[in-house]
This record gives sequence, C-alpha cells and structure tokens, in this order.
Amino acid sequence: MKVVTYYRVSTAAQGRSGLGLEAQRRAIASYCEGRACEVLAEFTEIETGKRNDRPELARALHYAKVTGATLVIAKLDRLSRNAAFLLQLQDSGAKFLAADMPEACNLTVGILALVAQQEREAISARTKAALAAAKERGTRLGNPNGAAALQRAGKGNKAAVGAVKADADRHALNLAPIVDDLRLQGLSSLPALAKGLNERHMATPRGGLWHPSSVRNLLSRISALRGDVGEIIG
Repeated sequence: MKVVTYYRVSTAAQGRSGLGLEAQRRAIASYCEGRACEVLAEFTEIETGKRNDRPELARALHYAKVTGATLVIAKLDRLSRNAAFLLQLQDSGAKFLAADMPEACNLTVGILALVAQQEREAISARTKAALAAAKERGTRLGNPNGAAALQRAGKGNKAAVGAVKADADRHALNLAPIVDDLRLQGLSSLPALAKGLNERHMATPRGGLWHPSSVRNLLSRISALRGDVGEIIG
C-alpha cells in the first residue's frame, strides 16, 4: 500500500493528545509494519489543532491524490479538532486513515470528529467560567500594560514573567525548523525570512504577522536557546 505520512505538533504544546512527534512516528511505523507500506513522502506541520489553514496538510493531501496513496496519521485529532473541517475533508474524497483506528468507517470518523470538537469547546467553556468566577471574587486578571511592558520594567509577578519567557522560548523552538528550512531555500535576509514565515502562515507569539524586526528577535532567541553565535543578516 502506498502511503503519505502526516505529522502535526502544536505550537502551544507538543501534541495536545499526548503524542509528540517521535511518538507519532512510532505509531505510524507500527501500523505500517507487516502491511507492506511504501512511504512515498512525509509531511510535518507545526500548528494548533484549532486552525484549519495548514499548508503542509494541503501538500500532503495533494501528493496523496496525485499518487493514489493513502494519507496516514497517528491519531484522528492530528488532523483537526474542528468537526466541520474534518467532515469536509471526508466529502472531498481524500483517502486517509488513523493508525490507532485503521478500520474506522466514515460514520465512525464523523462521530469522533464531533466528539473532538465538543472536547475543545468544553475546555474553552471551562476556562472562561473559571476566569469569570475569579473576576467575580475580585481577582485582577492580566496585566493592563501588557507582558512586554512588564518584562521591560522588570517588575510584577516573577512566576508570570517566567511563564511569558517560557512560552516565547517554546514558540521560538517550534519555529526553528521552519527557519532552518527557509534558510536552506536561500532566504537569508530578515525581509525574506519574514515573507517566508508569513507565506507559511506561521504566526508571531502574539498571533500577528512577521516583520524584519520581529524576525531578528526570533533569530536571537533561537540562537540563545541553541547556544549558537550565529550571524543575523539584515
């Protein structure tokens, strides 16, 4: 059987379902063993399950269609937690299966898609309810001046500042492979890298677009985290 493999890790946390990249690879490898699978191509996405605009998934599906292969994922929620998107994917006629449930029929996949979305919505509702309850108790939520101002001033709750830095570090490390790939394609200047990141729908830590200045900050953070003394080209 000809297969195209698709892996997805989240920008917020590596694998919301508990499956990191290596675990996904093991799950798919285990499925392919004894089935004479011929892996034609592999695609890896760094994106949240909530969003549907995933260029690597689009490339994987296109490759599977033109080669007549089947798209194989480790778990159903590696594709999406959005039921409408997953059901639309079914209607498109694309062949795909999950390694943990290869015998699942269209009805089963549809039901699981709805359950996955309900789980996401329930998590969101619980978070909002907890924040509302804290607000009613008089708890002050957030920092009116923004996290950046808090970091510049060097004031405020140390744990909160540490959490902001940790999130920024995780985001930088998640983007590091994308930056490496762009550089291999010859995109070395800050404007070129910013354009490349935007074209791949890679959001900044605040969910915005990339600019040369924000790319410079990203490269500096990646270099520091890796222990490199890399040259940043303007």
